[in-house]
Amino acid sequence: MIHQIIQSNETLTPNHREIEILRRHFPQCFTNEGAFDIDLFKAEIEEKIDITHEGYDLNFLGKNYAKLLSSMDTTTVIVPDEEHNALPENAESQNIYISGDNLDGLKHLLKSYAGAIKCIYIDPPYNTGTDGFVYNDRFTFTAEELSIKLSISETQAEKILDLTRRGSASHSAWLTFMACRLQLARDLLTDDGVIFISIDDNEQANLKLLCDSIFGEENFVANLIWQKKTGSSDANNIATITEYILVYSKNINSLEFSQNEDAHDKDRYKLKDEFYEERGPFYFDNLDRGTLGYHESLDFPITAPNGNLVYPNGRDKKYNDGWRWKWSKDKVDWGIENGFIDVQETPSKDSGWGVYYKIYLNVDNEGNKIKRSSPFKNIIQGILNTHASNEAKKLFGTTSLFSNPKPINLISKILNISNLNSNDIVLDFFSGSATTAQAVMQLNAEDGGERRYIMVQLPEETPPKSEARKAGYDMIDQIGMERIRRAATKIKSETDAVIDYGFKHYTLAEPDDNTLDKMEVFDPKAIFADETLLDAFGKPTVLETWLVRDGYGFGANVQALKLNNYTVYHIGKHLYFIDTDFDENDMVALIDHYSEQASFCPDHWVLFGYSFTFTQTEMLRKNIVILRDGDKNLNVNIDVRY
Repeated sequence: MIHQIIQSNETLTPNHREIEILRRHFPQCFTNEGAFDIDLFKAEIEEKIDITHEGYDLNFLGKNYAKLLSSMDTTTVIVPDEEHNALPENAESQNIYISGDNLDGLKHLLKSYAGAIKCIYIDPPYNTGTDGFVYNDRFTFTAEELSIKLSISETQAEKILDLTRRGSASHSAWLTFMACRLQLARDLLTDDGVIFISIDDNEQANLKLLCDSIFGEENFVANLIWQKKTGSSDANNIATITEYILVYSKNINSLEFSQNEDAHDKDRYKLKDEFYEERGPFYFDNLDRGTLGYHESLDFPITAPNGNLVYPNGRDKKYNDGWRWKWSKDKVDWGIENGFIDVQETPSKDSGWGVYYKIYLNVDNEGNKIKRSSPFKNIIQGILNTHASNEAKKLFGTTSLFSNPKPINLISKILNISNLNSNDIVLDFFSGSATTAQAVMQLNAEDGGERRYIMVQLPEETPPKSEARKAGYDMIDQIGMERIRRAATKIKSETDAVIDYGFKHYTLAEPDDNTLDKMEVFDPKAIFADETLLDAFGKPTVLETWLVRDGYGFGANVQALKLNNYTVYHIGKHLYFIDTDFDENDMVALIDHYSEQASFCPDHWVLFGYSFTFTQTEMLRKNIVILRDGDKNLNVNIDVRY
C-alpha cells in the first residue's frame, strides 16, 4: 500500500503521466528497453499532423517540479468519519467532504472519478500579499535527488527547493502551486466538462497562460468579469470593483452551455402557422432591402395574388433605385411554394403590395432545424460580495467567520451556465466556506435534481484570536461543514424538498514516522504477521483507501462476507483480505462460496500484506488453481499491498 507507493514515487520522472499516455496509445514507439523513441513517434504522425509551428510558452521556476508533483502518487490514506457518516442524514448521502491537502485529494479522486466531474469551481488564493498565501511543501527531496529527477543542475535544484521551503509568495511559487493541481483537475472533467476559476488582477494574466498550457488555448471559453462591488472610497487613481472568473472546457467541441432565457425576445414570435406547426411561432420581415451594391439579378418581379407584378420597394415597374430582394429568384419560388413567403396588400406601396418572409423560431429560412444560440454575457452584475456577508449572517448570526466568501447567487449562476444534468457531480477543491455545496443543494431543491458535490478543504487552523476560534471552530474545514449543515436545515425548512441534505466526511492522513519505519523493515517472508500495522491504520481506513483506489468511489457499498472465522469484503470484481488469522478452514469456506453462489465471481483478491505470513499467501496462491479449473474458469489475480 503506502510502502509500495513510496518506492514507486522514488522512480517517477516529471513526464511520467505523459509517457504513460503515449505508451497506451503508441506502444510501437517504445524500444525493447521501454524507452520512448521520438523519431519513431515523428514517423508515426508525419503524414497526419504538421508538427512544425510557431508558438510561445509560459516558463517559471518550478514548472517541471509541478509536473513531478502531479505525477507522484499520494501516500495519504482515507480516514472515514465513522460517527458522522453513520448519522441518518448522512448514511445514504452521495455528497462528499474531504478534509486534507487538495493535491492529495485530487490524486485520490482521479482513481475513481477520472472523466466523471461535469463542473469544477475553485476560488484559490489570489496571491495578493495579504491573503496569507505562501508556498509550503512537505516533500523532502535533496538537491541531488531533485537534479536527477528533473535532469537539471544541483544549483537549479537548490533554487526550486528554496522556493518550496521558505514559504514563498512569488509568482513562480503561486504558479507551481496551481499548476500541479490544475493538471490533475483537467483529467477529472467529463468530455463536456468545464472549470471556473475565480481570480483577480494579481495573477489573472499568469493564470490565463497557465490554463492555456494545461487545458489548451483552443479550450478557452471566456474570461467572465464579475462586478463584486459598486465603488471604493479609499481607492487610489482607479477603484477596482471587479474580479474575474476564467472559464475553460475539457473539450470545446463537446461543450454545451445552458441557454440564456433573457438573450432573445421570444415575445417577438407572436404569429402561428397552422400549416407548419413544427416550425414554431414566427414573425414577418421585409424581403426587400435598400442597400446599394447588390446584383441587379435580385431585382425581379414577384406575382401578387391579383396578378400584379411586385418589384423591390413595392414598385410596380423595374427601375434602378438600388432596392433588391434578399433572396434569389429560385429561392423566392421555393419560399412561395413552401409557405415561407407571403405577398400582402400594402396600400402605401406603388404596386399596392409588399413581399414578406417568415422568420420561424425552430427552423432557418431554408427549413433546417436550428438551435438558437442564447449566450450569456461575459459581465456578471447585480451580485455583490455584500450579499455573501448577508448570507453568512443569516446562517451564523455573524459575518466574521469567513474570509471573503463568494455569494450563493454567483455560484448558482455558474451552475446554471454549466448546463448540469440532474445527476452530475460538482467539485470544489478550494472549498473554503462551502458556498458551492449550498448552491448545489439549492439547485436540487428548485428542480428536484440529484446532483452531487465533492468539497475538498485543507484543515488549516483559524487564527487564535479570531471570531471563528472564539465561536469554537479551531479549523477552517469545521466551519465549512457546519455551514453545509445549517444551509441544509434552511433549504429544507423553506422548500420542504426531498433531496440529499447530508454528506459523508473523510480525512486524508499521512502515516506517522513510527508506522513508516515498521513498514520499511517488514519482511514479507516473515513467519508472523504484524498486527500493529493494521491497528495503526484501522480496518475502515485501509478498506476505504482501497475502494477509492480501485475505482469504486468514496462511500462505496461494500459487502462483508463471513467465511469460517474470517471476514472478507466484496464489491464488484474485488475481494479484500485485511484481517490477520486467515486459515485453512476459511480457505475451504471461500472455495465453497464460489461453488455455491453462481453470481459470485470476484477475480481480484487484494491482501493487506502486513496481515499475512508467507505461508498464508502461498496457501491462497495454490488454491486459486481450483477456481481456474472449476466450472467458472476464473483466472484469479492476487494483489498483495504493503
